[in-house]
Amino acid sequence: MRLLLATRSADKAREIAGILADAWPGAPRIVTLEERGVTWTEAEEGLEPFDTFEENAASKARYFADLTGMPTVADDSGLEVDALGGRPGVRTRRFAPPDMYPGLDQDEANNRHLLVRLDGVPPARRGARYVCVACLVVPPSGTSVHFRGEAPGRIRSRPRGSGGFGYDPIFEDHLTARSYAELNAEEKNERSHRGKAFRALARHLALTPPTLGGDGEA
Repeated sequence: MRLLLATRSADKAREIAGILADAWPGAPRIVTLEERGVTWTEAEEGLEPFDTFEENAASKARYFADLTGMPTVADDSGLEVDALGGRPGVRTRRFAPPDMYPGLDQDEANNRHLLVRLDGVPPARRGARYVCVACLVVPPSGTSVHFRGEAPGRIRSRPRGSGGFGYDPIFEDHLTARSYAELNAEEKNERSHRGKAFRALARHLALTPPTLGGDGEA
């Protein structure tokens, strides 16, 4: 069984493959867009226009399932910060305005922008949560199902750790009081929003493996 993972992020693909393999020994082999030979087009820039994680994940999964004929899973993940009214939310990946932090890559710019926005906010009001919604679309029927995971924590005043990606250096796990960038891969997958969502997906796949028979051509 093969399952197309609709992401261009190598970090995310590696993390998700590890979560599924650990959750279920019979998990399907993850196939990335690059392995499937799906070249990037500008159309991908418009796949996440919605205001909910569920709608954005479904949009991406359905697009690539229709394109390839393969069972496809896509996720939309983000950070909700209490002091910012739940922002950046579905705009997490492009939170920092373009060109505001020259010399920084997107992850570093996002982290810097969030810390600037929270400057002066006390620790007790820096609560936050990571959210992940994974959507599985199975052709040719086009049936879909969603899986949601949340991980509570807070935003640190400065980054810690060298692991992970995205906001991990400034997102502090609420139980261990360590940033996600200080957790090893096993610890992070156990506690993270993405781990919870994709373990739920693995349980679903274990119960319904016949739905993964398709593997069309692009």
